[in-house]
Amino acid sequence: MDRLLEMQTFCNVVEAGSFVAASENLGMSKAAVSRYVSELESRLGVRLLQRTTRRLSLTGEGEVFYVRCRELLAGVEEAEAEITARNDVARGTLRVNAPVSFGISHLAPLWGEFHARYPDVELSIDLSDRLVDIVEEGFDLAIRIATLQSSTLVSRRITSTRLIACASSDYIATHGAPVKPEDLASHRIIGYSNFTTGNDWPFEGPDGATSVRVRPWMYANNGETCCAAAVAGQGIVLQPGFLVHKDLDAGRLVELMPDYRSTELGVYAVYPTRKFVTPKVRVLVDYLVSAFPDAL
Repeated sequence: MDRLLEMQTFCNVVEAGSFVAASENLGMSKAAVSRYVSELESRLGVRLLQRTTRRLSLTGEGEVFYVRCRELLAGVEEAEAEITARNDVARGTLRVNAPVSFGISHLAPLWGEFHARYPDVELSIDLSDRLVDIVEEGFDLAIRIATLQSSTLVSRRITSTRLIACASSDYIATHGAPVKPEDLASHRIIGYSNFTTGNDWPFEGPDGATSVRVRPWMYANNGETCCAAAVAGQGIVLQPGFLVHKDLDAGRLVELMPDYRSTELGVYAVYPTRKFVTPKVRVLVDYLVSAFPDAL
């Protein structure tokens, strides 16, 4: 039996979370997927997966073997990418991860034109606000909205956006408007749980940089949920301009403390390696750079 196929099947079962989902991803029958994994376990003489009626989980041996399989398969993919890159044709499945709100509002309208330009590229879009491990989870590219730290990953700036503190007119009429960041400590705050700075909100003002510790009464891991609560008069949010600009333009939200600017975030395309970048990744990055203005 093909050892590489065994490894690919095993990794797909782990990543998909079930034999049924893996069979759909691989275009195999569930019985074939189960047989490949069973044959692999039999050959190795260890159990790699704990199977119950409700879920699958890796054994200790399975965790070690999964990491090594991923490394080996990545090496095979890189070798193929080196050869494919030489013919300069964009083709194949392109797995892309992006934040939920940005993916819906700003990326979804672009996919049709991209496909028209590159019909041999099949897109697989995953929207999630969690920080994915691109290499381990098998993504070709991810969109990150952040102040990027040093990383082994390669990044290219697509555009930028600024965090804006805002609230509804109803909230301001009832609770007043903060004049400086320190005032936020006594206000109702709607917190975004994925902020890297947690409850510390940074600002740059007339006297330089400052930071205030806020005490949210509510948290959400999705920016649109935070904005909807703010529009309903439930408190103050700090969210990217690309999320709040329509509500600001329509008067549903009001920018607070205009003399104090919060963090400028870059919107980046992030991918695993600078060597042997496949044509499908290269054309998507170039397309996204050309599709966005300098700032949102």
